[in-house]
Amino acid sequence: MKTITVICILTISSWLMPGGASAQFTGHYPMGVEGVKGGTLPPPGLYLRDYNLFYGADELAVAGLPPGFEFDIHAIALAPRLVWISDKKILDGYYGADILIPFGYVEWEQGIAGTPAFAADDYFGLGDIFVEPVTLSWHEARFDAGVGYGFWIPTGDFDAARPALLWKGFWSHMFTVGATWYPDADKTWSVSLLNRYEFHHEHEDFDITPGQTLTMEWGLSKALTKTFELGLGGYYQQQTTEDSGAGASRIKDHVVALGPEVNVFWPGAGLFTSLRYNHEIDARDRPEGHSVTLTLTKGF
Repeated sequence: MKTITVICILTISSWLMPGGASAQFTGHYPMGVEGVKGGTLPPPGLYLRDYNLFYGADELAVAGLPPGFEFDIHAIALAPRLVWISDKKILDGYYGADILIPFGYVEWEQGIAGTPAFAADDYFGLGDIFVEPVTLSWHEARFDAGVGYGFWIPTGDFDAARPALLWKGFWSHMFTVGATWYPDADKTWSVSLLNRYEFHHEHEDFDITPGQTLTMEWGLSKALTKTFELGLGGYYQQQTTEDSGAGASRIKDHVVALGPEVNVFWPGAGLFTSLRYNHEIDARDRPEGHSVTLTLTKGF
């Protein structure tokens, strides 16, 4: 999972139509940030992980948009995450916990140029903080596994007049289950699957409770040396239940993405770096774009 969630950096896949009669929300988790071996947590120790996410999209995959409707968004998110894995075991798995504090800058515009319906803005600020008080992780000869529970706190400055990226305006609970399998004894090959499921509370500014969200991340990788690895990964995110409440949308959006990844370990510095690109190839009722994620992990 490098399981525990990271979380959060921004999920541009949620959007809010400024001035609209109803709002459409997706989950907090920014899919695609964990990459290959996403089902693996680190061994016991203290780690600082820094997620740097760059996202862009100029297509809004929503049916019925009027002629001349324009959409463009660019976002940068920085999310430091402190991860602690203890040497204490529960159900034979190592107990851990983590916290993630995201910051982001978003520049966007949407609507029909030259009309009152056109809106554009940019914003920088603190996002919704993620706290994961419980993770359990297992490391066997040919596989790793992990589970976790965490919650998102609406600490960000939510505004109904801009896309709901880092700033959601509601609490969420998130459950995580993931695993990584190594087909060969030397662990040069890996196949991973990471699953996250979110339950959302009622929005603070609307009589709407967003529907539940499923996110799946997968990866296939090959270690060419002890310090260099190439991989292919992707994600699928789906709203599984409809929003509820007055004015709630009946839309259940989804998105699929795929892309390459490069991982490098620097033994002298004890630093692990991961660079991945994800191209969204199928989206419905949300933006369709691409992202680049740089992850830096330092053990202490």
